[in-house]
Order: sequence, then structure tokens, then C-alpha cells
Amino acid sequence: KLFFTDYGNAAKVERCDMDGMNRTWIVDSKIEQPTALALDLINKYVYWLDIYLESVEVADYQGRRRQTITKGRQIRHLCGLAVFENYLYTINSDNFNILRINRYNGTDVQALARLDNAKEIRVYQKRTQAAVRSHACEVDPYGMPGGCSHICLLSSSYKARTCRCRTGFILGSDGRSCK
Repeated sequence: KLFFTDYGNAAKVERCDMDGMNRTWIVDSKIEQPTALALDLINKYVYWLDIYLESVEVADYQGRRRQTITKGRQIRHLCGLAVFENYLYTINSDNFNILRINRYNGTDVQALARLDNAKEIRVYQKRTQAAVRSHACEVDPYGMPGGCSHICLLSSSYKARTCRCRTGFILGSDGRSCK
């Protein structure tokens, strides 16, 4: 799945398949300007920053069990968001401090370090990496990912795929080759 925020005409947190199909709204009310999100892949929660409402919130992948983690003026200056174990990690865009926030109660906010011009943050840890298994976009014997001549995107599951073409090309009637 692909998770993303939108704060155009109607602000929301959404998800869709990697090929853009099955677009689903997770949160579409009491939200104004969501600017960053992070996923708890194990428990299936999505966290987001709303800089207009000055809040950090969480909901499950279906938009249920929504909670406010923390709220206040300090949120206005945050950018980037990552989750690991009991904490959220973010960056204060005013002073470029990396902050750690307890994700269960919003307390225990601690500045960990300063990184000049940092705008995004990611936590890489072996446990949070999805197990690699056989999938529909694996390279075929001819060197084409998923049998697609240009781009292979996973669809509704790791067993399904959609072929797409680079800019300037159109997908052929076979659904795999680009012309």
C-alpha cells in the first residue's frame, strides 16, 4: 500500500495500492493541513502532523481508533515524522533539532541532536523492513520486471501487478509493452 496526505480542497490522509487503484480515505474530517506521516507497520497505525491544527494524531489503517498524541504551537514548526518503538521522531524546522516524542501520551519530548537544514527523518531498523518474498514484479527471464517493458507496479497484493509506461509512451494492447 501507498499512504499519503493531501491538503488541497479537502484535507485528508489516504491509502491506495501501489498502482494507484483502490484509493481509500483514512481520515477526512477534523483535519486541515497534514504535512507528514509515519506508519507503525506492526500494529497498522498511521501517524500524521497537522501544522494548521498544531497536532500530531494517529488512527488505524481504516481511520478508526483516532487519537491526538500532542497539540500546541510547537507542532507548527515540525517537519518529517518517523515512528520507532515507543517514540515518534521529528525535526523542528526553526532550529533543526531532532525531537523524540512519546507516542502514547505526547510527553517526554526530548531534543536529541541538531542537523543543519534537515527536513525529513527516517528510522531504518531490521524489524521494520518487510520480509522479501516472491512478488509479481520480479524480473522475468528476459530481464523485464514482472514482464513489463518499462514500469511494474504491485497492485492489490504482492501477487498482482500493473504495467505502466514512461512519459511519452503508451501501453500496448498486451498490457505489458510500451510503444
